Amino acid sequence: MNRKSGLGMLLAAILVSGLAGNGLPADKAGKSGPAGPAAGTAGAESTGGAEGMRPGPDGWEPYAPRAEIAPRFRVQRPAGGSPSAYWLRMSGQGSRALDGRWLRKVPATAGEHYRFTAEFRAWGVTPVSRCVLARIVWLDAAGKPVGDDEYPATLRRRTSDGWNVIADVYRAPDRAAQARLELHLRWAPGGDVLWRGVTLVETAPPPPRTVRLAAVNHRPRGGKTPEETPRQFVAPRGGAARRKADVVCLGEGITVCGTGRTYVEVAEPIPGPSTKLLGELAAKHHFYIVAGLYEREGKAVYNTAVLLGRDGKLLGRYRKVCPPREEVDGGITPGTDYPVFDADFGRLGLMICWDLQFPEVARELAARGAEVILMPIWGGDETLARARAIENQCFLVASGYDFKTAIYGKKGEPLAAAATDPEVLVTEVDLGRRVYWPWLGDLRGHIPHERPLLAPDPEP
Repeated sequence: MNRKSGLGMLLAAILVSGLAGNGLPADKAGKSGPAGPAAGTAGAESTGGAEGMRPGPDGWEPYAPRAEIAPRFRVQRPAGGSPSAYWLRMSGQGSRALDGRWLRKVPATAGEHYRFTAEFRAWGVTPVSRCVLARIVWLDAAGKPVGDDEYPATLRRRTSDGWNVIADVYRAPDRAAQARLELHLRWAPGGDVLWRGVTLVETAPPPPRTVRLAAVNHRPRGGKTPEETPRQFVAPRGGAARRKADVVCLGEGITVCGTGRTYVEVAEPIPGPSTKLLGELAAKHHFYIVAGLYEREGKAVYNTAVLLGRDGKLLGRYRKVCPPREEVDGGITPGTDYPVFDADFGRLGLMICWDLQFPEVARELAARGAEVILMPIWGGDETLARARAIENQCFLVASGYDFKTAIYGKKGEPLAAAATDPEVLVTEVDLGRRVYWPWLGDLRGHIPHERPLLAPDPEP
């Protein structure tokens, strides 16, 4: 049996015939071009810190936790714009402790859904994700906070004239009668930010964003070559294709496990023969496939996870950033990037095995918008898998050998876990459903604004 036909049999048996089974960039650039924040304006109407400054248009009020750390607040009129058009501006005054915000209260009705939208441009702000943000604080009729604060996300697109967009939809909590809209600039001593187009408009509830996640649990045994191991996948029921999976995760190093071969001996180019077979299967059954392979590029050999689309095309690859000592001793080169990929149902990130040991890998993927992380893994600690799902508020799909194959929810709970070998797990989840934690609310919304900044490695 040649390698191509062997791998094809393996994949077809697992995914089609089936096995027994159950159930911004990290910191979006704030620059808006060579022109500064005053360009294209007809002048400022009001200046000064929060104390003693008169309100802005439409009930906007300047505010700072302490007067000594307030930014300079101004209202600017865009040149050539409508007489009613305005921009809200905040500027740093040299202090690292800078913290200010524009505030406005608007009516709301408990139980109704609202779309928040705002646009901003920032200069001299690093990182934008921590320093420039919007917040919604729900209030009752007496002005007391109710429910959880919301932190709308900065989208990964801009307007045609270069403004960043913040937008999301929320349900007003019980007893809400109004909402306080907040536009923040903080911790940017020389920063400037302009805000425009801030609205909170009643809208229809968003539809569910359901997706079926799948993971294959099987460890090949007894094979001496990549061509022999596919013969073990012969069970005729429970396949991922028949159960309408949207994305399927296979294990790590599927062409080396159980063969006795070295990483270098099974390494191949990507795209190559294995991705061709994976692509044919993905196109035939209209699902995405993630699988671990060993990749050769020039003199380098990488432990790589590939992603094939529903059309069978290679969407991309992730090269394992954290190879363990046995892979280093076997000549594996580490990867350096954290790519994410847009599927038709959401954004995907990939990581591999020993990456799980370090929180930075999953954090970098989540910071780039990953909603589902797919992880081929040989062995590891399930506690860390649960932690990565919780701390990044994403779904984690793990296909393991010495690690229990499972699909984890945003609370770190196994939504499905393998009990037999071989087995295929398929679970339906709603990517749009938020998890509200006691005292924290929607943790996913907090993360971009509160996560730590990585410091340079200390000198030895």
